Amino acid sequence: MSNRVMVKIDPHAFDAYMDPEDLARITDDLTVGVMWERCVREYADLPAIEDQGTFTYRDLDVAAGRIRAALQKAGVKAGDRVAILMPNCADFVKAYLGVETYGACAILLPAQLEAMPVFGCCYGFGAKAVLTIEPMLEKTAMVKEKLHLPVLTPADYGEETAPAQGTDPDAESVIIFTGGTTGKSKGAILSHRAVLAGTKNGCYGWHNIFNQRYFLILPLTHVFGLIRNLMSTLYTGSVMFICRNNKNMFQEIAVFRPTIMVMVPALAEMALNLSKQFGRNMLGPDLKTIIAGAAVVAPYLVAEYEKLGITLLPGYGLTETANLVSGNPVSREKPSSVGYPYAGQELMIVDGELWIRGVNIMKGYTDPAETAAAFEDGWFKTGDLVRVDEDGLLYITGRTKEIIVLSNGENVSPAEIETRFNEIEAVQDSLVYADTNESGQEILAVQVYPRAVILKQKGITDAESYLREEINKVNATLLPYQRVSRIVVRDQDFKRSPAMKILRNQN
Repeated sequence: MSNRVMVKIDPHAFDAYMDPEDLARITDDLTVGVMWERCVREYADLPAIEDQGTFTYRDLDVAAGRIRAALQKAGVKAGDRVAILMPNCADFVKAYLGVETYGACAILLPAQLEAMPVFGCCYGFGAKAVLTIEPMLEKTAMVKEKLHLPVLTPADYGEETAPAQGTDPDAESVIIFTGGTTGKSKGAILSHRAVLAGTKNGCYGWHNIFNQRYFLILPLTHVFGLIRNLMSTLYTGSVMFICRNNKNMFQEIAVFRPTIMVMVPALAEMALNLSKQFGRNMLGPDLKTIIAGAAVVAPYLVAEYEKLGITLLPGYGLTETANLVSGNPVSREKPSSVGYPYAGQELMIVDGELWIRGVNIMKGYTDPAETAAAFEDGWFKTGDLVRVDEDGLLYITGRTKEIIVLSNGENVSPAEIETRFNEIEAVQDSLVYADTNESGQEILAVQVYPRAVILKQKGITDAESYLREEINKVNATLLPYQRVSRIVVRDQDFKRSPAMKILRNQN
């Protein structure tokens, strides 16, 4: 018999951390089309996207209308699936809005995919057309030749426009690939209702949410980049600068002067280190908020950004949950937490694993067998191990797939131990895994990647000895079966996924 505990969700948990005027402006748009119609009505002449020029909400609306006309001319129908193959750019935003307001489902193909995977996705997911840009046409040649699909670039759109088409809130909106850090990526199908739930959740828990200046460095094909960066920008009448090359990130920040940035923790770490070396203005003088997620956020980052006058807000979500499950408006007091769960969903902890059901949950994967395995009695099984504290705040303690079962029968969550090691100021990241000693006995080992800027500040020349001593101090506080017997200090970062999570099977 499994142990099942329902998590109490306070629908007003975020109210105290918001401006009442902002709270009153959050609306229940149920489809991307309905949201976009409202945005154009309210923000028509405001800048929406900066990418080699400025595009207002009205400009994007006209472009979306032209794309709808091109899809109609190509024989695409409402409800069909349309692949989008582009890097981050204004044309991606126009294509996405065109597909969504046409009532079709956007298949978001990562720009790094080669021709064969592009062909495989278009065939396997049943695409009826592909929207791309001229530099990427080579990758679609096989799609055009063998599947006979229309492949459209901006040059094919023309001046004619077609009206937006309404759609059911539960209709397919977008297919996004999951991260695939420990296994293969899967295509998650999100409904319009789910996308808008995730978008709305991104507005809760902080002040001055409207008319902000966002900076995009995450891929728009990732759920964090699409929903918490692009959709939150549009929903709040804000403007988003698209950074096409991360190497130019800091020069462009200086010019654009963002007020808010959405980052994965590894990027936040890099930005912090550069700010410590070259000054606070590396992040621009107007930056007030960083939204961090897609991986565990170290408490160190929250504390250090606070010293710079920047509030870092951790959160938690998955592709399958339309990005946002919880957000932490009290990161100063409880930096290890991923926050309060958002309303509109139910959370249940089953033998330590978080199960969720609600409007934000995906319709399923593109593979029916994978969908069947992911759900039980209508509940989506996240695979994440969690706990909830006395204030209702959520903490991630590991992944079910990563549990190490020792020969003595004890179950060890490596992420839980890594969280403890990552609290050491001089440890940037760590990886706990099962190993064997010289006698062939099973042991736990840890690889640690040091935080060089802290070692330098402390004047530490023998990093390995220092880190071994610090880790052993933490080791002594762990349960006997959680203690590591081998410590490896790395001289370079871990191999990571595009979302900057550690790839456990490749390090």
